[in-house]
Amino acid sequence: MTFGIGLIGATDIAVRTMLQPSADHQDMRVRAVAASDTGRAQAFALRHGLGRAHLRYADVVADPDIQLVYVSLHNSAHAVWAERAAAAGKYVVVEKPLCLSSDDHAAIERAESRGGGHVLEALPTLGHPWHTTVREWIGSGRYGELREVRSEFSFAVPRRGGYRLRQDLGGGCFFDAASYWLQALQDTAGLEGTDGAGRSDFDGPGGVDSTFSASLRLPSGHLARLECSFGPRHVAEHTFVFAEASVRIRGVLLPARGAVPLNLAVRTSAGHTTVTRTAPVSYYHQQFARIRGLMRGDSGHWGAELDASGPRIARMAAIHQEARQRVAPTGPEEERT
Repeated sequence: MTFGIGLIGATDIAVRTMLQPSADHQDMRVRAVAASDTGRAQAFALRHGLGRAHLRYADVVADPDIQLVYVSLHNSAHAVWAERAAAAGKYVVVEKPLCLSSDDHAAIERAESRGGGHVLEALPTLGHPWHTTVREWIGSGRYGELREVRSEFSFAVPRRGGYRLRQDLGGGCFFDAASYWLQALQDTAGLEGTDGAGRSDFDGPGGVDSTFSASLRLPSGHLARLECSFGPRHVAEHTFVFAEASVRIRGVLLPARGAVPLNLAVRTSAGHTTVTRTAPVSYYHQQFARIRGLMRGDSGHWGAELDASGPRIARMAAIHQEARQRVAPTGPEEERT
């Protein structure tokens, strides 16, 4: 069977996530696209040799030749189209973050149950070999107890008018970075029983967070910290601080450009540094292979994908909400007390 893929959003990320990897698989074919601007959808379809440019997003969901719907819209639109496609019985892949609240996540789960569809958050860093290595080091106590995790992400300043600079569309640097941060923690140190806090002035264009600090209490009792921002220098790294060494993984988003290895630099308390290099991985090709395996029934389980995203969304939403409440304007009654 050949699975048809429909794109909701004529975006560059759709090219990297769906069009390019699908070229390696004869049983996975991108067939249709829809965009907020019909002309842009038609130009995208012509450029990439797609047979259909639908007038509406709903037409992609209703298309009988489409089994997999891929959603790459602004963050605040992810949940509604995940729900609609799942309720229509489709396989659904949604760009990160899958949604912006636990209520939205619960609604997606209900849509799955109601319509028989299956939803996956497109998080290409999932399953990278460095996660396995660090998780094994934590479990074995190779470098002693894990005491802290420090993460830093900095992305290019978004273009004016884009959704990343609009609060109403789910913009801001935290929503860009949180999925990567939380998934790395979930896959290594765990998220069970964790609670968190966040801080931002929300003084970026449109009231978004151009800088954000977050922390989570790990199951071990120690802290995981995140610093993220929009800025001129790209940064994407994690440092795991153990009792006897620190392990630093820099450039964790580099495999988005192609099949490249990542280095785990281990510096012991005695001052010695060693480097463990992972196998080369291409994030988008690895992610596409996982999606294909799920659709063919060769590997994995769709329910596990949505179950895993629930704790990430819950913590992301709670941290962001707390940070918002810290800078909420003071009302007249509060000003007088």
